[in-house]
Amino acid sequence: MPASWPFPDHPADMAMRVASLSPGQRQQLEAAARAIRDGVPAPARQALDAVLAGAPGHPEALRLRGILHTRARQYDAAREALRNALREWPDDPLALTDLGNAEQAAGEIEAALAHWRKACALAPDYPMGWFNLGRNLQVLGYTTLAVEALQRACALAPTLLPAHVLLGDALVHLGRFDEAASHYRAALAVHPACGDAWRGLANMKTRPLPEEDRTRLIALLQRNDVAEPDRIAMGFALGKVNEDQGRYEEAFAALGEANARQRRLAPWQAGAFHGLVESVSAAGASLPPPLAPTLGEEAIFIVGLPRSGSTLFEQILAAHPQVEGASELPDLGEVLVEESTRRGQPFPRWAPSATAQDWQRMGRRYLERTARWRRQRPRFTDKLPENWLHAGVLGAMLPGARIVDVRRDALEAGWSCFKQQFYRLPHFACTLTDIAAYVRDYESAMDRWQAAAPARIRSQRYEALLADPEAEIRALLAFCGLPFDAACLEFHRATRAIRTPSAAQVRQPLNRDTARAERYGRLLDPLRLGLGRPLY
Repeated sequence: MPASWPFPDHPADMAMRVASLSPGQRQQLEAAARAIRDGVPAPARQALDAVLAGAPGHPEALRLRGILHTRARQYDAAREALRNALREWPDDPLALTDLGNAEQAAGEIEAALAHWRKACALAPDYPMGWFNLGRNLQVLGYTTLAVEALQRACALAPTLLPAHVLLGDALVHLGRFDEAASHYRAALAVHPACGDAWRGLANMKTRPLPEEDRTRLIALLQRNDVAEPDRIAMGFALGKVNEDQGRYEEAFAALGEANARQRRLAPWQAGAFHGLVESVSAAGASLPPPLAPTLGEEAIFIVGLPRSGSTLFEQILAAHPQVEGASELPDLGEVLVEESTRRGQPFPRWAPSATAQDWQRMGRRYLERTARWRRQRPRFTDKLPENWLHAGVLGAMLPGARIVDVRRDALEAGWSCFKQQFYRLPHFACTLTDIAAYVRDYESAMDRWQAAAPARIRSQRYEALLADPEAEIRALLAFCGLPFDAACLEFHRATRAIRTPSAAQVRQPLNRDTARAERYGRLLDPLRLGLGRPLY
């Protein structure tokens, strides 16, 4: 057995990475990689154990074991495996990249960035390294730096579709729409049925797609060789171009087909979700008084239905010199998952046994994970819409935080959800009846929590902002404990990155003509019926 393993000349040289293994060990390693890719941990673990039993310390096997531990949220074990791999191959860009992924998953953002940057420095001509760095910088909100890294990836590999698409997304978030469109079009030049590129073009809401795109989409959707994810994304894009042209029945048909295909991938269960909401509500009704009532006063949560105006209200708050707009952060849910893993029970089953000290510890963990958003300004927004589900337990976890519950007319918001492709599945927005069920659960829960804690939860009407912008903005700032600042009235002039599908819309002054649902007439009656509205 070799004391050290031959180091590959290039990170992508997979043959060299496994050259010192026997044919059987290589097969086991390939089987482990496939199982990790497919999300099947048990056979991956078994295959890696077999390889390492015969080749102890092999760096490629240790690297895969680190990835497996990261997927299982076993971050200490992941870091140990990856550091052991790096002891054999100290300058391996792939192991450094995966160590960065483990650090990020554990909430150690600066360590993660250091590893990713080192990987790029060690292999400056490796496009996937730059793509990975750019992708993670974008996820972390460092959009300008992400653009630079992704531009390097595109220059090194002009046909690398994901790099062009993600670069387009980052440019949209910075408001550089023409450049973004050129990269989406570059992806389509390589692969005309690239669903992610069509999704990017369609998500620039204020820019109508031309008739030639409609013709191309119809032709592509008639082909039999289009992958299902691409077909779904193109269906949503066809819905947008039809609506832009006033072809409402055709738009509804395209969107209905796309949503039906999306739902078949992972059906959302309204009954199960209702049970979850009820159990979370019950947990939030019997929490211990907080030990530190001001803990979390740095945070402003913006919650509600997607497509309800939450990005607009974040843009207003982020125009204030004391507030950083952090967009949709995963940290609150991640902290609850960490606690669930620690206790061996899913949330909210363990909530009744959590003490005031436990909730305070979780609140501090959230503030620790989000500390980078307070480096320039003392307050920050977290606008993940579905955080409304945690509004109750936030009273014990971060009692000083303010929660802005954005309400838009449910028919308009619900229809807007139906038109938007969501990637986190299963999702409620694939049928009009499921949307209505979700709205009922959300509004019922938030009405109860707002009535019980009006000092920390504000119901903010989108239509009220349109009717009297200055009065509503003043009231919003007062609720958040912020002095009035005239910059909030000119929110559309802010130059921050906006990482949601509303990136184009909130860079414009308020538009009072946003209603679209009535144009679809009785086609939306299932949604009206579920919302208890008169039928068309």
